[in-house]
Amino acid sequence: MADENPKSHPTDNAEKDPDTWVSGEDPMTGAQASYLKTLSEQADDPDAFDDTISKAEASKRIDALKAKLGLDQ
Repeated sequence: MADENPKSHPTDNAEKDPDTWVSGEDPMTGAQASYLKTLSEQADDPDAFDDTISKAEASKRIDALKAKLGLDQ
């Protein structure tokens, strides 16, 4: 259908590898820092939090902690 919203269906590249992000080397966002801090505390893994990491690294650590905590889908 031509009237269908293309955003309503995820594409194959909906989730990109953080290593390929154009802005991946930028400092992590405030939201990432907050979420990473919370997850690291919940997982009893304080070394997972480092406020000097990049956006890409923060994303990887968040994914790893979510998996560790059983929060991944």
